Amino acid sequence: MEARQQLVEALEKGFMNDAIVANERLQPRLLSNNANGQVLPTLLQELATCHSFTISVAFITSSGLVMLKSVLQDLALKGVRGRILTSTYLGFNNPKAFEELMKIPNVDVRLTSIPGFHAKGYIFDQGSYETLIVGSSNLTDSALKTNYEWNVKLNSLSQGDLIQRFNEQFEHAWKDATPLSQQWIDMYRQTYKPMPKRQVTPFPLLPGQVAEAALAASFETEPTAGYVTITPNKMQTQALAQIQQVRDSGEKRALVVSATGTGKTYLSAFDVRQYAPKKMLFIVHREQILEKAMSDYQKVLGGDKADYGKFVGSTQQTDARYLFATIQTLSKPENLARFDREAFDYILIDEVHKAGAPSYLRLLDYFEPAFLLGMTATPERTDQFNIFELFDYNIAYEIRLQEALEEEMLCPFHYFGVTDFERDDYVIDENMSIDQLMLDERVNHVIEKVEYYGHAGDAVKGLIFCSRKEEAKQLSQKLNARGYRTMPLTGEDSTDVREAVVEKLEAGELDYILTVDVFNEGIDIPVVNQIVMLRQTQSSIIFIQQLGRGLRKHDSKDYVVILDFIGNYKNNYMIPMALAGDNTYNKDNLRRNTMDMAYIKGVSSVHFEEIAKNRIFEAINQKTLITIRELKAQFEQLSNRLGHQPMLIEFIEHHSVDPEVLLTKRPNYHEFLMYVDKDLAALPASQNTMLTFLSQELIDGKRMHELLLLKALIAQPTVSKAQYIELLQQHELTYDEETITSVERFLDLSFFVSSNRTKYADALMLEVHEDMYTRTSSFEVALKNDLFIRYVEDIFACANEKSTRYAYEQLKVGEKYSRKDYCRLMNWSSDMSATMYGYKIDEPTNTCPLFITYHKDDSLSSETLYEDELLNPSTLKWFTRPNNRVNSKQVERILHSPDLRIDVFIKKEGGEGTDYFYLGKAKPNVESAEDIQLMHKGVMKPYVTLNFELEAPVPEAIYRYLVGV
Repeated sequence: MEARQQLVEALEKGFMNDAIVANERLQPRLLSNNANGQVLPTLLQELATCHSFTISVAFITSSGLVMLKSVLQDLALKGVRGRILTSTYLGFNNPKAFEELMKIPNVDVRLTSIPGFHAKGYIFDQGSYETLIVGSSNLTDSALKTNYEWNVKLNSLSQGDLIQRFNEQFEHAWKDATPLSQQWIDMYRQTYKPMPKRQVTPFPLLPGQVAEAALAASFETEPTAGYVTITPNKMQTQALAQIQQVRDSGEKRALVVSATGTGKTYLSAFDVRQYAPKKMLFIVHREQILEKAMSDYQKVLGGDKADYGKFVGSTQQTDARYLFATIQTLSKPENLARFDREAFDYILIDEVHKAGAPSYLRLLDYFEPAFLLGMTATPERTDQFNIFELFDYNIAYEIRLQEALEEEMLCPFHYFGVTDFERDDYVIDENMSIDQLMLDERVNHVIEKVEYYGHAGDAVKGLIFCSRKEEAKQLSQKLNARGYRTMPLTGEDSTDVREAVVEKLEAGELDYILTVDVFNEGIDIPVVNQIVMLRQTQSSIIFIQQLGRGLRKHDSKDYVVILDFIGNYKNNYMIPMALAGDNTYNKDNLRRNTMDMAYIKGVSSVHFEEIAKNRIFEAINQKTLITIRELKAQFEQLSNRLGHQPMLIEFIEHHSVDPEVLLTKRPNYHEFLMYVDKDLAALPASQNTMLTFLSQELIDGKRMHELLLLKALIAQPTVSKAQYIELLQQHELTYDEETITSVERFLDLSFFVSSNRTKYADALMLEVHEDMYTRTSSFEVALKNDLFIRYVEDIFACANEKSTRYAYEQLKVGEKYSRKDYCRLMNWSSDMSATMYGYKIDEPTNTCPLFITYHKDDSLSSETLYEDELLNPSTLKWFTRPNNRVNSKQVERILHSPDLRIDVFIKKEGGEGTDYFYLGKAKPNVESAEDIQLMHKGVMKPYVTLNFELEAPVPEAIYRYLVGV
């Protein structure tokens, strides 16, 4: 359908009749920042696909501009240019924002002197039409992600009067505006007066406490006993109540899991204040942290200085009410012996994930406090020590990265997955030698990226995480030779050296510290405004730890830039895992988390350059993301957290591995547990087969009808069809006679191909007798085994939880299905997936699925190399198999049967497995059908090509993923 007709339909839907079906992307839309979406994704989407762009905004911040930089970089590689018109209205735009604009090579910038210039408009040339976004959003991070904004998005042909008026207005202002130049910026800086900084907290701050204010949340204005009282913020108040609840229940130990930078130390001080111990002990692993913790406690608790003491090195004060000690000093047997076992009624351990070390265990075995509190950001350990058991499985409070961002407890970050240096066959991977990593071209590439994406504040204060010690040392030398001030730090450097180097960075004497894992945890450098990751992601835990080094709030920065150089690493799939906090190892989840980063809260954002994003997709498409041994480690980790052997539903509840991923390694959960525990006895063969059938065929929750019938048969030996229908109605599941027959054929195994009928022969659980369903004898026996019933109920629980994403729809647009799924869900009499060959008409159900692999593997035979293509989000260009003509029987059926249901399924590549995105129903455009000739095995063969119009446009994120825009 041509653009004009689609625009007419879209405008009719937007302005006259919302019942009209129209191209969603072309419809007039209100853009705002709320639970239903944000302005930023639409802006990025329009930029990514445009031929050119025009932006007119009064206000620009470097934090708003930086969120567009990755897509602007991709556009530059494609030769796409744009223009930005802005101003100095009200002195809002600071010199740094203009300097950041100068870094973008494919954008021309001018400054208007129009009095009161307050325009906010974005125009994108999309080739066959133009898109206009106009409203209240300036080019600032808050305007694009969090502020209450109203913007209208409209689409128009270039001949439209409205778009012409906007373009004329812009051209008039552009013609008289001043081009942005470094000379202009230098002059502007001389006269620029910063706007008064907006007070971000509703309370006065003590000197040096700006960053701490974000954690402490509020100060009372009246001094009390020589200090200003600090009160907890909303989340800390909630945590304090939960810690007290643990104590009220009689427990003596509790664990707090809190993301780096969210104020664990303040939280613990608040709890000490409410507990009011006679004597307290605070354990840390580094003296630098001890000093900071003691200072924070004094601000919260007040009192005399004599109440506070240190037990570290040669300073060993034993009589203080609040004693702060390093584990290295206090854990020595001779020092422990100086204290009574019950000397402290309250003990806190910072970074408690280290507590598996002998020094910590020795201390914990010695002291007998009335209450013990542990604090950590990462309780999950690779050494399998069970921190949760140490605290009697009492997780009093937990806040991870996403929640902390949403509550604005951390400094906002802008993450960029950027492409590492590539040239011809030179691609960074795990096997690169140090000489290859240190090529001058690669060093120049790194410098180019860190300069382009920039940093908050006036001067860079960055951390660069390298892959190995020698890289850190050599790169530091090369950066210094290019005028940067850097120093490497490795595990070979002493604590004193590390602290001295950190002080240099904080004082502005260094631009970067280059390190290898030294700063993964346990160090606070709030001034850090740029983090560079020059190493592959080996662990999502370490990734978050390194990212967290920049998330402390500080008055010198509004945000932190994270640059992740993505090479050809097999572990790239861990990047979306870490950013989304998704530990399911579900490939579809990881793809979606890479396609669409809406899960990042607040003004923080995640962006990938196009090549880097494709590297991640390649990593996700690997045959195996997690081995059976790694699954065992995940199982043990969850067991440690829960204090018991988990069931599959608990993997879902605790955001661990997707049960379907686990069941790719073993046919059912009991067999997986037999792998974990070699002494576990096998189930009887028929019961094991039943569990395998349920686990492999029904746990996905795509249709709950079968499980509902089996659940009824567990409750009673015989169920009538009328009772079953009543159950379907109670659960609001749609059904008809064909669906009920399909359920029966699935459960009596007649749906399956012969090989699967043989495989599942012992899995028969019901018999159908006219209008009655009865248990089979083997199912009757199985139901006497409590363990078997427990497994079955666990599968039911998982399926029920998973079914919510399908909203009980027969097929849900945007979800993924296999050919076999389609046969079952559309009530085909049997599984015909093996003979579907891309499409097949099932006459009894009057349905026809089209299964399309968008990017074909060149190794496929030519008869499967169709050139199917999404022309736009609503139109699919499709090719038949060879030896077809417009008047062929099947083609005639597709073209001229209005009652034939045609469903479109597409996956991007063959490596994605057997599941395809469901894009909805489609109708053929009869006029587009055309006989063509294509080469097939060296001979020209007849094909038919025709266009299908989708009932609704492809969801935007999926469309961009499939077509690669």
